[in-house]
Amino acid sequence: MPAPSLSTLKADNLFNLEGVVAVITGGSSGIGAMLASTLLANGARVYVVGLDQKEVDEFATKYNVLAGDVRSSGSIIGVQGDVSTKAEAKRLADLIASKEKYVTCLFNNAGITGPASEYPEKPDAKSFVESYFDGLSEDDFKQVHSVNSIGPFFLSLAFLPLLEASKQAPYGDKFQPQIINTSSMNGWTKDPITSGRSWAYLASKAAIASLTPQLAHDFLPLGVRVNSIAPGWFVTGMSAPGSVDSYGVTNKPELQSESMGFKTPVGGSGGPKDVGSVALSLLVNRFINGETILVDGGTLLVHPSSY
Repeated sequence: MPAPSLSTLKADNLFNLEGVVAVITGGSSGIGAMLASTLLANGARVYVVGLDQKEVDEFATKYNVLAGDVRSSGSIIGVQGDVSTKAEAKRLADLIASKEKYVTCLFNNAGITGPASEYPEKPDAKSFVESYFDGLSEDDFKQVHSVNSIGPFFLSLAFLPLLEASKQAPYGDKFQPQIINTSSMNGWTKDPITSGRSWAYLASKAAIASLTPQLAHDFLPLGVRVNSIAPGWFVTGMSAPGSVDSYGVTNKPELQSESMGFKTPVGGSGGPKDVGSVALSLLVNRFINGETILVDGGTLLVHPSSY
């Protein structure tokens, strides 16, 4: 019997994403940019979806130059799209299908926070009504859910034919097709302060967290996995406006979550390696399905949660 080979377990082979085609919504800033840059560095072809074509094109150009610097075979292509509508989900899937024979992984990453609510000044019903009922509208919730939970549902379905096709693609036996949702620790938190008291955001992230294993179960006959990454405190343009540099990532990694009123035991902000390494693991590990990986620096160990 021949001796086992360790060559496939070397990092440069295990995480070599040559042949992978990925689509990342909200991929030109924040966590999306962290995901896109990680996949690019490891050889994937990445379609970054954003609202502004000029913005995603500029992002792609900058990162493709960096890819050349590290001799990566990967590339980034910018695509304009609004992920909050069913019609746009179909248009985006059709557009990618005109360029690619398959998609290995769809990252439903785009998200918005919605308005924050001040904690009631007094412990009485009148104060709670004034803060939460009078201070929020139905549209606040509808807008956030359309991007954070409803959009991902329709995008997941629209991209199913491309994902299924990847099983017959080169390297298809190495990378089982997958949908990866960006949920949040706020899908499980019991302390609204961890979301900056955005009730619409809290509800929408709980929704996408619940949707992940439900779709994973439903898609079992198709061989398409569904997992999710639940970030905690990551300094992005969404969590800390004005903190993003020209490459779409934070220029304030030392900013503490305590400035937002909650504690992250590890300290500082999560970064590209923290979330990117999880994405790489999910891409190459066919044995993970229907799961959410929490990347919160220990926040839910000190704040009450149901995770």
